[in-house]
Amino acid sequence: MSGDFLPEGTLRGLPGPLPMGERILWQGAPTTAGLLVRVFHARLVIAWFAVCALAFGLAAGSPAAALAKVGPTLLVGAGAVALLWLLAWLTHRTTLYTVTNRRIVLQAGIALPVTHNLPFAQLDSAALRAFTDGSGDLPLQLRPGLRIAYLQLWPHARPWRLTRTEPMLRSVPEADAVAAILARALEAHAAGAALPVRVARLPQADENPGRLVAAE
Repeated sequence: MSGDFLPEGTLRGLPGPLPMGERILWQGAPTTAGLLVRVFHARLVIAWFAVCALAFGLAAGSPAAALAKVGPTLLVGAGAVALLWLLAWLTHRTTLYTVTNRRIVLQAGIALPVTHNLPFAQLDSAALRAFTDGSGDLPLQLRPGLRIAYLQLWPHARPWRLTRTEPMLRSVPEADAVAAILARALEAHAAGAALPVRVARLPQADENPGRLVAAE
């Protein structure tokens, strides 16, 4: 997306001009590698085709027959992984997360861009799940009574939260720094709000334990 096609005064990643007193604290996109591995599950696809190729090779009666079966299987597997990488790259290119001092904005959509505004007043809790590559997921729990359809959010939604969906900033680069920025913004909001945003701790991730966005 190019700023040349945005209405005058509108910043990239936002549905309109910033109101007076609001400022952007951070903008970024999910990493392609993180999306490929944790959203499109490329490792499982690779493992599946590797197992199939091994099974075909063992079942073949001769090296020539094994090559005839294993070769096409690996070729199809490589094509599948390439397609997943393309989807991950397109998702990376068409997604922009924005954190301001008043809200979080999720702009995403490969074919049809959609923007989700999440004012801090609508958030019940926020958390960080960090990974060893420095990226991380930041799920956001909405206050009771507020809900966004899971399919409208995917893949920017916490997995398996279908009844009470949680928007999530996926595979954010330098997640610790982003979480610190968000924590300070939430704390500043909580200081002047009747309903402060709670901080949640996630269960341990495969790569790294979940950590608090901020301490109250």
